[in-house]
Amino acid sequence: MGLTSKVVLAVAIASAAALFAATVWLWPRLARRSAAAVTGRVGLLLATQLTLFAAVGLAANNAFLFYGSWADLLGQEQELGAVTDHRDGAAGSRHMTRIGTQKPDVPGGGVPSAGGRIDQVVISGRRSGIESPAYVYLPPEYFQPAHADRTFPAVVVLTGYPGTAENLLKGLHYPRTAHERVKAGTAQPMILVMLRPTVAPPRDTECVDIPKGPRTETFFAEDLPEAVAQTYRVGKQARNWGIIGNSTGGYCALKIGLHHTDRYAASAGLSAYYKAAEDPTTGDLFHGNQALRDRADLMWTLENRPPSGGSFLVTTSKKGEGNLKSTMAFIGKVKAPARVSSIVLESGGHNFTTWRREIPPALEWLSARLSAR
Repeated sequence: MGLTSKVVLAVAIASAAALFAATVWLWPRLARRSAAAVTGRVGLLLATQLTLFAAVGLAANNAFLFYGSWADLLGQEQELGAVTDHRDGAAGSRHMTRIGTQKPDVPGGGVPSAGGRIDQVVISGRRSGIESPAYVYLPPEYFQPAHADRTFPAVVVLTGYPGTAENLLKGLHYPRTAHERVKAGTAQPMILVMLRPTVAPPRDTECVDIPKGPRTETFFAEDLPEAVAQTYRVGKQARNWGIIGNSTGGYCALKIGLHHTDRYAASAGLSAYYKAAEDPTTGDLFHGNQALRDRADLMWTLENRPPSGGSFLVTTSKKGEGNLKSTMAFIGKVKAPARVSSIVLESGGHNFTTWRREIPPALEWLSARLSAR
């Protein structure tokens, strides 16, 4: 059974409740001072606490999808099979392989022309050499005869670290939200390319090209748009592309957008930070190269590089987020021809609940800045 299985959660809760009841029932019988009684009391307490901790941890993971599988929890990389499917002409290209499809969680999701489709793919980077799994959401219009010759804008959607791409579907509901925005008339149909920024797991590469290491920035800035445009009806100009993410994914989105305005016209960072993290999860990102470290500092870039256009959206909250001060500083440093917008909530923590409040207006913001042609 999977880590996010409701059966696993139910078993953990039932076990915790049973051990709690057993502790209450047996405690008087174990009140003696014998070694066996003391051992029994210690064992019951430890077992009860462990099962309670497991139940709470599983419940939190099911709510926020920090980890999608046991292998992900244990830091083990999952190998994906790659089966090329050419039946309907949308299976892939040299640099993308579709390995499955699933229904979006929207009304009419079982019929692509009514609810769209989600493709599970593997993207192979021509320049970076990186392979990464992803989900591609195709809106209903993509399958409708009236739009058969239409190209669509595309948005790259990134999780935080160490999140999984599943978070974007089950926890943050990007396809459902995009579908609802289109139905409400507040956004245009867009293709969503959903994946995690951790393309060299378990290492957090902070979306930089690491000397003698993973070239993550190259993957997101060059390889991914190329592979998607070869496979789906997506424009190849910067005006056709946007990128959004939360937390680490938010930093990555802003960083890629800031340094690659020729590839992405609009970038949105939800609860982002503005300088590459350097800690045990990242390892040595820059190998002593201060120029690379400066480049990964978005504030430094805004201060020391001439503005090159692009639109940026940043989010924070007056209470609950730790990035309020730095977000205000980022806003102040963006100069024309670049443009910056913000969402500042009165309160909201660094969590899925907050991001679900920000995603609808963020998708509308992206839609208004991207073109289908």
